[in-house]
Amino acid sequence: MNDGKSDGNGRIHRYFIHHILTRMGYTKRGVIFPVSSAILERIDEYQDILEDFSSPRIDLIQWKETPNHNVEILNETGDLYRYFDLTKQAEFIYSCVADTIEKIIPEELNCLEKYDHLTQFINNHITLPDHEVDLLIKFLNQNQGKLSKNKREKHFEELKDDEIKMIESAFHDIFKNS
Repeated sequence: MNDGKSDGNGRIHRYFIHHILTRMGYTKRGVIFPVSSAILERIDEYQDILEDFSSPRIDLIQWKETPNHNVEILNETGDLYRYFDLTKQAEFIYSCVADTIEKIIPEELNCLEKYDHLTQFINNHITLPDHEVDLLIKFLNQNQGKLSKNKREKHFEELKDDEIKMIESAFHDIFKNS
């Protein structure tokens, strides 16, 4: 169960990564560079890398809980965080950036291209508002290219059987065969 604190720490870590990449000129401000996706794909390794730094230091810190449930550090800890080796962490981030450039962005662009192709196909064959086309593609994506009876009855009862079959076939051709 996520207590919110670890998730917040993860967001802070990823924010710093994005901030540093932007400050160093690797990404532009306002441009989404999905390095977080690469990190989340390797979340166990990410946790291990973070713990590689923090775990050895935990036993060296003397602390006590305060009355308001915070932590009070009882010994000097500055030397534990001065001149430390973050080679493993830097290598991990570098590999995540490389995965983002070489794998994640091309896969995302490929998916967007297929999405646009299917949108165009649907618009060429039937008349639906854009938000319904988006919803239809979402439902097809969620159900391996098939529109469930429930979703059809609830959202697309105006579509004919042959139109549904034609769209499902196009989804399969575009997303599964290419």
